[in-house]
Amino acid sequence: MASSGCSASLPVSEAVAEAVRRGLASTPKALPPWLFYDEAGSALFERITELPEYYLTRTERAIFTEFSDDIVGRAAEGCALRVTELGAGSADKTRLLLAAAARLGGAVVYEPIDVSASALEGARLRLEREMPAVRVAPRVEDYTHGLELDPLPDGERRLVLYIGSSIGNFEPEAAQKLLRTVRAALKPGDALLLGVDLAKDEAALLAAYDDAAGVTAAFNRNLLVRLNRELGADFEPEAFLHRAVWNTRESRMEMHLESALTQTVRIAALGLVVEFAAGERLHTENSYKYRPGEAERLLGATGFAPAASWSDPRGWFAVTLARVRL
Repeated sequence: MASSGCSASLPVSEAVAEAVRRGLASTPKALPPWLFYDEAGSALFERITELPEYYLTRTERAIFTEFSDDIVGRAAEGCALRVTELGAGSADKTRLLLAAAARLGGAVVYEPIDVSASALEGARLRLEREMPAVRVAPRVEDYTHGLELDPLPDGERRLVLYIGSSIGNFEPEAAQKLLRTVRAALKPGDALLLGVDLAKDEAALLAAYDDAAGVTAAFNRNLLVRLNRELGADFEPEAFLHRAVWNTRESRMEMHLESALTQTVRIAALGLVVEFAAGERLHTENSYKYRPGEAERLLGATGFAPAASWSDPRGWFAVTLARVRL
């Protein structure tokens, strides 16, 4: 799970309608994970990051706590840094890197990019209150279909953050396409910090995506609540069961909503009638787990030169700094 950009450059309502029309007509039925992140979904995701089972956020935070000065120093190489974050969400972990950048160079410009306006506004208010050296310039937009960044003055470099294992939500080919899009927006000397979740014990993965308190189940079902509100659908969220599955062959966690009974759903805004068989699954998310060295190979294949990597003592999560090739 990770905050993710929406599909195409359509207004949000049109993008939602198109994604739902296409996804429910597919076999098997599937919807893109960016649909999770309305205001309620963003709040639920923040609760997930605080759960004892959800190791991802606290593990990456621990890496930043220990290594943020090293990460930022290597990215800057003596230059001022501008920090741009893709899928920023609440920017909670990012404060550690911003604090390191402020220690290194004083004032810092931070450009968080996300599809959730509420998450960005919350992040802006908190950062401006807690970190006066940071100037926040939020952008509510989709970064997956093109990324245009303002040119920087001489002596300033850009560090793009793509952390939280957000890249894991993309199929391998789509992940490569996205990173090439990011690379095209950067200049020589700029850098990307990529966070990836690493493959590990299946029990730990299943617990992280199916917590005992049921917060992840509520997050998954909230997608249906959103469709009811925005598209006039008549989903009964409690008639769908949250399923988390480890796909060993693809090295990914999957989330599904499984129909608990045979049912018919009407989506008024689309003029659609959708049938669900008992036990039929609606695929809502993939979260790929990387094996050692895979992130570096991915970066190398998309125009970046990996420079350094950091991990936790258990080897559960890793962040890699990569430079734009000359």
